[in-house]
Amino acid sequence: MADSVYKVIELVGSSEKSWEDAVNNAIETAGKSLKDLRIAEVSKFDVKVENGRVVAYRARVSLSFKYKD
Repeated sequence: MADSVYKVIELVGSSEKSWEDAVNNAIETAGKSLKDLRIAEVSKFDVKVENGRVVAYRARVSLSFKYKD
């Protein structure tokens, strides 16, 4: 088995519905241009507030993918 190297990037996903959707949006969007996605780690959640109401959920996601030369 060959050694592998992975790159980790940080993304912020958002959704008007939920934090889960925010995470899914970040990963699905990244998957359109990155291949061999491996692990996602969610490190922070927050919300966007307007006029005293939550209007969007946001999630900070560290996402790894296999690095190929």
